[in-house]
Amino acid sequence: MPRKTLRPPPEVPSRRRRSNSGARADIDLGELPFFIGYALRRAQVVVFQDFFRTFAELRIRPAQFSVLIILERNPGLKQSEVASVLGIKRTNFVVLLNELERRGFAERRPAKGDRRSYALCLTEKGAVLVRRLKRMVAVHDRRVTAHLGAVERKHLFRLLHRLADGSN
Repeated sequence: MPRKTLRPPPEVPSRRRRSNSGARADIDLGELPFFIGYALRRAQVVVFQDFFRTFAELRIRPAQFSVLIILERNPGLKQSEVASVLGIKRTNFVVLLNELERRGFAERRPAKGDRRSYALCLTEKGAVLVRRLKRMVAVHDRRVTAHLGAVERKHLFRLLHRLADGSN
């Protein structure tokens, strides 16, 4: 019995890649474009590259940005709560928070009713930074989704949230 091969649907263009040296080469990606993980990772690379360029002067990385937004909206959360909601390992979160604290953007305060925990808050400097970051990320978001129409962008978000939530 002949083996079926996956063929890209008409909307998936053939991929041309450049090697690290810049030389053009045709590379057969096989079934990769049809794996959700591959497609999401390729999109993430594009988004993160633009994010890093956008925030380079401020030396803010995506995880730091996420923590600052969470703290702005939810002052007083414990480290474990922030790490958990963002899916960051506890040890990695401590390093990330130490850096935000060292730079004067966030601080640990004793948690009410729990001597073993700290409540996390933005500093005034952190609040000023978050306002600036929000303006910058709006420009970044528009730039990386510029080739999508408003309906496509809304649909993309709806689909991504469905995937993340595990709902059908």
